[in-house]
Amino acid sequence: MKVTILGGGGRVGSNAAFCLQCAGIVSEIQLLDANRKLAEGEALDLVHGASSLADQRIYEGDYERARDSDIFVITAGLRRKPDESRLDLINRNVGLFSEVIGSIKAAGMKDNAIVFVVSNPVDILTHLAASFLDLPPGQVIGLGTMLDTARFRSLIASELDLAPTQVRALILGEHGDTMLPLWSSATVGGLPLTEVEGCDGNFQRGIFERTKKSGAEVISRKGGAGWAVGATMAEVIHAIALDRKQLLPVSSLQNGAYGLKDVCLSVPSMVGRSGVENHLELKLWPKEEQALKASAKALQTMLASVAS
Repeated sequence: MKVTILGGGGRVGSNAAFCLQCAGIVSEIQLLDANRKLAEGEALDLVHGASSLADQRIYEGDYERARDSDIFVITAGLRRKPDESRLDLINRNVGLFSEVIGSIKAAGMKDNAIVFVVSNPVDILTHLAASFLDLPPGQVIGLGTMLDTARFRSLIASELDLAPTQVRALILGEHGDTMLPLWSSATVGGLPLTEVEGCDGNFQRGIFERTKKSGAEVISRKGGAGWAVGATMAEVIHAIALDRKQLLPVSSLQNGAYGLKDVCLSVPSMVGRSGVENHLELKLWPKEEQALKASAKALQTMLASVAS
């Protein structure tokens, strides 16, 4: 399977490439970036370590060489300027993203290719890509709340002294201010997490607040997330490459789950070789379902502001 990472010279793109290289599942990784020398340098650095990791083709490329890609990963994005409003940043990123999508479309792509959006605001940009590309909706995926979910699980495990890989809990909705935690279905080792000693209401509120602030915490210390987001990106890509039918909180165009339509956000989604193959409408607590619908409404309001 061939994966092209657009924005592959940046922190997120290069960290994702390294995670893909370590796993050795995909056969080909192309890095594409506006800063071509940077992409060349990252590709060269990865190639130098190939003999210790996996037999893959890794190189810097362009849109023409990307035409036969199975997955297009879009990480390109702009940073917020001082005193710039969130909406202004969104509109600038929408402009850049539209150029990237236009270039992919102009160069051509396979009918069964997957477009995987990581750039922020991820839910808005996933909706834009789904609207612009001539692909079935399930073949356009956003990273959604994958990173939020990973942070959520890790924080729970750390505070309760549990094995991180045994904690299963989801964040749904927007990758942003209106995200919501699912405590109703959270488990550890297959047992209800809410029945674990210490996992009371105060603990739950504290963990969720820390989850929401995790991105800002990383930015304040190192300038931006890289390794964790790269790992979650690789998790989605491997679910596609191996046709795992894995339940993941990725963002995609909604077609009726929980009564949601014409909005991209994260709900429990089955991910396989065709992308998002199904949305699973699991039973939620009433307050969780209300929060999910409020998140969708907030995204639709934001989308209307961007469109205008």
